[in-house]
Amino acid sequence: MMKLFAAFALVTVVAPVWAAAQTVTLSVPGMTCAACPITVKMALTRVAGVKKAEVSYERREAVVTFDDAATSVEALTLASENAGYPATLKQ
Repeated sequence: MMKLFAAFALVTVVAPVWAAAQTVTLSVPGMTCAACPITVKMALTRVAGVKKAEVSYERREAVVTFDDAATSVEALTLASENAGYPATLKQ
């Protein structure tokens, strides 16, 4: 029983280490005015796991920092698309 408890305690301490903050840049070419980034940023920051989103109208891109255990690039691009601004991962 003690070994089981020790194993469980170890997993609960180590598990958060598996999650990592990841930063990606999304291309959002459909932004046509200076107000568009507000909508894109709101959509991105509502995705669970997003820590920060910076959206630039001039560069037509969004830089998003998120917990990769809580969300994915696909979820981010879907959120942007659902807000009316299709996005793709910038390489």
